[in-house]
Amino acid sequence: VQLQASGGGLVQAGGSLRLSCRASGRAGWSDVMGWFRQTPGNEREFVARIRWSGDWIYYADSVKGRFTISADNDKNTVYLQMNSLKSEDTALYYCAVASWNTIRPNAYRSWGQGTQVTVSS
Repeated sequence: VQLQASGGGLVQAGGSLRLSCRASGRAGWSDVMGWFRQTPGNEREFVARIRWSGDWIYYADSVKGRFTISADNDKNTVYLQMNSLKSEDTALYYCAVASWNTIRPNAYRSWGQGTQVTVSS
């Protein structure tokens, strides 16, 4: 499966963005889609995950209550709605697919190219 992430940009603190991740070459129904983020010099950090069936939703504590992950099977697209953005959310955001329920980056088998999110304070 190939993944195409989009939707990043520059936003002021407190603002919102919606990231999209379109999958081509259909992932399995039981596959898990994850969002991760990375800043220079740091390891890739888990943000949120969802199974294509819409369950197994899980968020990192740092984004819980502000971000919402969802999946549209008709469009083969997973979304990450980000509200109440903070400067510490600034990062390169990646989507990825895994075969089981995990938050470990090295368990994800395919990755999108990343989309930059910059939050100005």
